[in-house]
Amino acid sequence: MENILKIDKVEKYYGSRSSLTKAIDNISFEVDKGEFVAIMGASGSGKTTLLNCISTIDRVTSGHIYVDGEDITKLKGNKLNKFRREELGFIFQDFNLLDTLTAYENIALALSIQNVSASDIAKRIDKVAKELDIKDVLKKYPYQMSGGQKQRVASARAIITNPKLVLADEPTGALDSKSAKMLLERFTYLNKELMATILMVTHDAFTASYASRVIFIKDGKIFNELHRGSDSRKEFFDKIIDVVTLLGGDLNDAL
Repeated sequence: MENILKIDKVEKYYGSRSSLTKAIDNISFEVDKGEFVAIMGASGSGKTTLLNCISTIDRVTSGHIYVDGEDITKLKGNKLNKFRREELGFIFQDFNLLDTLTAYENIALALSIQNVSASDIAKRIDKVAKELDIKDVLKKYPYQMSGGQKQRVASARAIITNPKLVLADEPTGALDSKSAKMLLERFTYLNKELMATILMVTHDAFTASYASRVIFIKDGKIFNELHRGSDSRKEFFDKIIDVVTLLGGDLNDAL
């Protein structure tokens, strides 16, 4: 299996010498092409910091992060911008759609920046809109859409450039249960049918149960790891709950 992401002995400190906080403590793991991996942990565990380092929003203190064999911790300037623009897709909890653009224009923006022709943009948006069931909202502005529709538009924007890695930060956090389930089923489709590689941070066991693997982080370190294998989603959910209980977190935060 082709390796897409490699985290190699990553550490991240915050603060000054007199008051240092270690947010990530010597973490290493790999994600293969076509995997759907969830990262779970309580608030303050380091999971969002890790995602920020992978997305190059933040810099590691030590260690290396490789995406498709390239050490992204060494990228700067135009090379860093090109990497963010072409190799990564982002899905945020609060959607991050531009209010003055329609759904179609929000999705097209990433392709326009890459100088893709208007006809090719139209074909690619039509295809992804069918896959995510958002054809009926393409002409609408964000304020005219439900939360679930906005998140699916944001997902379309993230995958439209065919990135090597899609990063999702609490993607269901602002959605009701029905919209969350619909989005996660779309994620499963993107992963299985389109071979999208997805790394998703979540504190929610139901959301994590849609992944093929869950990595649990506690106090900046990897605490445990579960592979779904042949388990049903319900069976995998129950195993996730067992680990959450061992983590010592509040179960209400995980459900």
